[in-house]
Amino acid sequence: MAQNAFSRLYHSDVVYSFSRSPTAIISAVVALIIIVGAVGAPLFAPHNPFDLSTLDLLDANIPPIWSADGDPRFLLGTDDQGRDMLSAILYGSRISLLVGFASVLFSLLIGVTLGLISGYVGGRVDSVIMRIADVQLSFPAILIALLIDGIARGLLPRDSQDSLSLYVLIFAIGISGWVQYARTVRGATMVERNKEYVQAARLIGMRPFMVLRRHILPNVMGPVLVIATIHLAVAIITEATLSFLGVGIPPTTPSLGTLIRIGNSYLFSGDWWISIFPGIALVLLALSVNLLGDWLRDALNPKLR
Repeated sequence: MAQNAFSRLYHSDVVYSFSRSPTAIISAVVALIIIVGAVGAPLFAPHNPFDLSTLDLLDANIPPIWSADGDPRFLLGTDDQGRDMLSAILYGSRISLLVGFASVLFSLLIGVTLGLISGYVGGRVDSVIMRIADVQLSFPAILIALLIDGIARGLLPRDSQDSLSLYVLIFAIGISGWVQYARTVRGATMVERNKEYVQAARLIGMRPFMVLRRHILPNVMGPVLVIATIHLAVAIITEATLSFLGVGIPPTTPSLGTLIRIGNSYLFSGDWWISIFPGIALVLLALSVNLLGDWLRDALNPKLR
């Protein structure tokens, strides 16, 4: 059975489209390298930027290895605290990906659930959910994330803010991105609920929850996957933006946004590598995910087959 499923997947239109798209292949390879490097950071990183006992302030601001003052121990140089930039980027990508995936999953769960309810039930429930969505769409996502982050920091005890900052950031980014899922799923659900297979499920007495889970949800997941892929890049950039502004991950945790913010203070003094290399990693990650999302959108569009 598993072999038949693998055979169907291998001969599917999506795999064929992927094999014929050099952009999708290159983007997948780049994203895979960054993800593997981030997940395997404890194995691949030359140093551990979280281990304060291994840091030496005398190693601060060392340029990359190809510079005249470079050190063979640090391929991409060090930052102001003596942390190896390559190791910090690997660990920082790990945190950025964690925030991105977790916030996208949170947005997807909220948006898909509300979209299914809104499209299937209709009436006042639909009106209330969509009006809330319209109000949220009138504000930029980054502003909503900043507002939620600020409120959470004001309510949490001061001594626990740094330890809970990761969860607050995931919640803030996730709650600011559910609307696009809800609106897309609502429209697809309103189309599917009037089809014959849904009407037949109702006639045999199937409960609404089972109708939504078994029949409607699988048929609306295509557009949701495309939105989630593109939203992942947006969530990663949003995390970097919040950390750059100083309201995201604390400075002791080397996320990509934090590294860029630290390096920005030394950019005009000649220590360009502290911000440039994390910036390149962030651009490559976001660009590769965006290009994969564009390819997936075209591959799942029946009009382009």
